[in-house]
Amino acid sequence: MRDQKTPAELLVGLDVTDDAAVYLVAPDTAIVETLDFFPPIVDDAYASGAIGAANAMSDVYAMGGEVLFALNIAAWPEDAPLAQLERIFQGATDKVGEAGGVIAGGHTVLDREPKYGLAVTGRVHPEHMLLKSRLRAGDALWLTKSIGTGVLTTAHKNGALDAADLASAIASMVALNRAPAQAAVDAELHAATDVTGFSLAGHAYEMAERSSVGVRIRASLVPLLPGARRHAESGISFGGLERNRSYFDDGVKVRFEGVDDALRTLLLDPQTSGGLLVGVPPAHAGAWQRACAAKGVLSVEVGEVIAGNAGVIVVS
Repeated sequence: MRDQKTPAELLVGLDVTDDAAVYLVAPDTAIVETLDFFPPIVDDAYASGAIGAANAMSDVYAMGGEVLFALNIAAWPEDAPLAQLERIFQGATDKVGEAGGVIAGGHTVLDREPKYGLAVTGRVHPEHMLLKSRLRAGDALWLTKSIGTGVLTTAHKNGALDAADLASAIASMVALNRAPAQAAVDAELHAATDVTGFSLAGHAYEMAERSSVGVRIRASLVPLLPGARRHAESGISFGGLERNRSYFDDGVKVRFEGVDDALRTLLLDPQTSGGLLVGVPPAHAGAWQRACAAKGVLSVEVGEVIAGNAGVIVVS
């Protein structure tokens, strides 16, 4: 596909990969396009729809955009109750409505395993895009959600998660990244990504590699969801976590120094609908904190950008 002719209007595509594709349609307007879908990770159908929608829309916010409309993408077993699928659709419809958008259609196919997500269309001002490639040495790194959803939802699948910890994980996953994105644009920031399946450490590496800088994360500052450390300490293991370990934890892409095994697991834990990881230059620190306060965004400074080879160092 990289051999295809790329129009100049395609600002972000396969040649300049990021969280979503961006296509210029007017001097002050670009379309943001993304899609995401996956099997349910919680039992409640309404929550599954809301999580799937929030996760899919997050890529638009990671680019600094706003959601316009979305299309359902669903796969459903022939013998499964349609009422459950309707609840998934309703959870997603309500979440897209919360984002100021609308679901305008979609497509459903038969499959042995249920899956749900959205194709999302948004808009962004081309001069206000947030990109992975715009970190600079001296920037502070801020995170807008606690981590641990992969560990916690796996514990839930194993029947080992209590109701309170499940509720807090769901509340985090259904929370939109709209307000953090608006705060970043208001503060005139330019570098961000959303933390999803590649983990906090993995997505930080993506930003470091695209920006040709180093990143230092202070593990003790990273906020954790309730119960996440306890389940990480149990030695929990699952496919997404092991793939992240295999690819990122090689001492080059990501290097851990003095970090205990539980935090190491959580820094490599694949997230669903995680928060934004935002680069904040020193001159914009005050504006970022004021914008977060105005939007009700709870953000935590978790690291900094340093000069040097592209890679992530995680220290205690």
